[in-house]
Order: sequence, then structure tokens, then C-alpha cells
Amino acid sequence: MVGASPNHARPSNRVMRYLLEQGYDVIPVRPEGCDTVLGVRCVRTLAEIARPIDLVDVFRRPEFTPDVAREAVAAGAGALWLQLGIVSRESRRIAEEAGLDYVEDACTAVVHRHASHETT
Repeated sequence: MVGASPNHARPSNRVMRYLLEQGYDVIPVRPEGCDTVLGVRCVRTLAEIARPIDLVDVFRRPEFTPDVAREAVAAGAGALWLQLGIVSRESRRIAEEAGLDYVEDACTAVVHRHASHETT
């Protein structure tokens, strides 16, 4: 999760908590650095993650997302997801040209909750 915050009041913290509670392996990526978020060690870049990345969930302003998209492509991620309110034509182009699945302007927690209710 790029832009994960240790601040419990931030949306990224709440979404990360939800995803962890659902059993997902979430790695906080904070370019400015930090020790941990919700007890999980932070890294500064996606390149520091030494295992396959299924999805890059992004909580950053739109102007920062093209660089995140390039990092996701370089890291071999399967998908790029820009959170609610985040839209980037350039990020979409980068992701789609590299074959990544792409979602923007949607909350992973909301979509997961909705999908979970549909299957029960």
C-alpha cells in the first residue's frame, strides 16, 4: 500500500487495517519513510519488496501516481489501484501498456465489502 499512514485517522490506515483483518498481506510503502504501520515494517519503494506483488494500492495525490505506476511495472505487479478520488490518465496508460489490471477512483475496502456481501 503506497502512502500507508501510521496516523489512525487517515483513510489509508483504516483501509490497511480492514485489509489486514480480512487476511491480506499488506506492506506499507512510504517514500518519506517510517518504522511500522499497524505493526508491519515499512519500506520506501516497491523495489524493496522481495516477493511477488499482486496489487499496488495507492493513497497518493494524482501527480505522484505516474511514478508509482512505473515502480509497479518494474516490480512486476499484477494490478495498480488508485484509491477513491484519485484519477490519472498517465498512470492508466502506463499500467495498461504494461498489461497491469487498473482501477482508479475506488476504495479497495468498499469494493471488497460489496463483493463479499454478493457472494454470501
